Amino acid sequence: MGNRKGERRDFKALERRRCAAAGLFERDLTDSEIARRLQVHRQSVGRWRQQWLSQGKSGLRAAGRSGRKSRLDEKQTQVVIERLLKGPKACGFSSDVWTLVRMAMMVEKVVGVKYHPRYLSEILARLGWSCQRPAMRAKERDEAAIRNWKSRVWPRLKKKPKKSAE
Repeated sequence: MGNRKGERRDFKALERRRCAAAGLFERDLTDSEIARRLQVHRQSVGRWRQQWLSQGKSGLRAAGRSGRKSRLDEKQTQVVIERLLKGPKACGFSSDVWTLVRMAMMVEKVVGVKYHPRYLSEILARLGWSCQRPAMRAKERDEAAIRNWKSRVWPRLKKKPKKSAE
């Protein structure tokens, strides 16, 4: 019963569930019954029971954050966000389009932390940013003519299914 990709784990809820298991251990319920009640796998309950027997309830407390610690602290992250919001031209680039390579160069220049450009997309996603592409449209574009073509010309050109010979 793991988390779906991209879904953050609620560590407090997980700890509460393990502590609830401790209360059920004290009532001498089987691992299978506890697993059913808490909607977890029986093997997890077995692991928790071993921790509970060897370390008590404190063995079921949260271990803290998971994964590698970020190389950017809060202050550095804020500086990077401020620079991103100012735009690439303000950071010395020739056009007003951010690329991952440009972002990596900016991060290294501004806060001194080197990231591979592809890893930056994960950091940006955690910050709630998404990949955006500028709409490339001709200046001469005629919206009225396009609407007319889509509504009148295209339906006439589009192939229609042959009528069956019933």
